[in-house]
Order: sequence, then C-alpha cells, then structure tokens
Amino acid sequence: MTNAQTTEVSGTPDRGAIAKMLMQLFEHWALSTEAQLDLLGLARDNRGALSRYRKGAPIATSRDATERAGHLLAIHKNLRLLFPHNRDLAYKWMSTRNKAFEGASPVEVIGTFGFAGLLMVRSYLDRMRGQ
Repeated sequence: MTNAQTTEVSGTPDRGAIAKMLMQLFEHWALSTEAQLDLLGLARDNRGALSRYRKGAPIATSRDATERAGHLLAIHKNLRLLFPHNRDLAYKWMSTRNKAFEGASPVEVIGTFGFAGLLMVRSYLDRMRGQ
C-alpha cells in the first residue's frame, strides 16, 4: 500500500492520518511545542490541538491547515532525498542555522514569516533538489 493509499479514502485525504504523520515528523525534528504550533499556524496557547492530533484527531479542514500539512510533508520528503544516507542530518536540518536564511534556522524563518516562511523553506529545498 502506498502513502497515498493509506492517507486517502475515495479521493478524500485521511486528515487523522495526516495529523499523526505531522506529529511523528515533529518528534523526529525534535521541535519545541511553540515551534510545532508555529509550523501549523496555530496560536501559541493552543497546545490542546497538538495533544488531539497525537491521539489521531483530524487536522482542520481549512485551506491553510491542509496546505501547511502538504508543505511540511514535502519539506520532509526533500530532506530525505537530499540526505539519503544521513537521517540525523535530515532530522536536524529544520533547527540548524543556515546561511541561506541569513543565519536563522528554517523553523525560525517559519516562525517569523508564517506561511510565507514555510514557502521560503520549501522553495529553497526544491531548488536544492534541482526542481
């Protein structure tokens, strides 16, 4: 079964599975609660959402939530393809300061610029992969 099959039923994304994937990804990236909320575009006092997502509650149906999820999963895919033999580097990259972002980490860029920052990080990785 492919990832697309496990996350879609009749063409509709399984938002609960997506939420669980994002929570697992955030664990791999070793992100603080605040950083996780920033990446999801949620208020910093909305810690309950993370707890619900870890238990399998579906991500919100809003366009923002689904687009953010897609970009975060694409960032993860890019990192795994860029660093196929160094999983630790792929997981630490989001929290590592980067010259391309004027010394800020990708997580800081997203925290500062919101959705635009998420697009900046995704675009940078797409370019690094030659897309």
